[in-house]
Amino acid sequence: MEVILIFFVAHWYLSLFFQTFFLHRYASHSAFTMGPITEKVFFVLTWIFQGSNYLSPYGYGVMHRMHHAFADTEDDPHSPKYDESIFKMMWKTKTIYSAIASGEEIPEKRFTDGVPRWEIFDRFARSWPSRVIWGASYVVFYYFFATEIWLWALLPLQFLFSPIHGAIINWFAHKYGYRNYDVKDTSRNFLPFDFLMMGESYHNNHHKYGNRPNFGGIRWHEIDPTYQMIKVLNFFEVIKIKEHKEVALRENLKRKQAA
Repeated sequence: MEVILIFFVAHWYLSLFFQTFFLHRYASHSAFTMGPITEKVFFVLTWIFQGSNYLSPYGYGVMHRMHHAFADTEDDPHSPKYDESIFKMMWKTKTIYSAIASGEEIPEKRFTDGVPRWEIFDRFARSWPSRVIWGASYVVFYYFFATEIWLWALLPLQFLFSPIHGAIINWFAHKYGYRNYDVKDTSRNFLPFDFLMMGESYHNNHHKYGNRPNFGGIRWHEIDPTYQMIKVLNFFEVIKIKEHKEVALRENLKRKQAA
């Protein structure tokens, strides 16, 4: 039982890390830079750790830029304000993402400029053979290590980690939580201490300062685990963090709260 639970939790956080680190903060927002070889390494690592859930950095990055540009309007790719249920919202998200990633939809240039693209690899990583092989490997792992029948209930979730990660933020972080900033959309900080989403739940902070690599850090309890790893990678010169003004942001919030 312990082996399956460790596998499940490790897959949750590793898949989520590459989604928030590579697809979100790098591909969508260019919060830091990396060399062309390093970029391709992270493409491959994203495929390995997302597995059957692999998301194209290009498709994700372009769609996410559209989300920020049209947040909570009718043109938003995913908004609880315009979808009756979380399932309808995520199906709409999937449809738009797939059209962008496959090249069926050509978005405006402002959404595509600078978004990393590796078409040959993306076609392979997004293909059904790739997804089936990863899915089959999960089934084999469960076959050998699932010692209790109820553990098999975790398996379908692992097939859907990326959509689940997206649903948690795109739905719940626009409906529940607190706000540090009075922005024009409904974004909220879903968790005061983000033990679940590796910093992604500080969604209101992120919508205020989209290109900032640290989604937390505004209040003392807003610790962003992904940003701590970004600092380590920056220290070892794997990536280079762009200039940002965290202290000024905190002081600005303190002044607003004191007013």
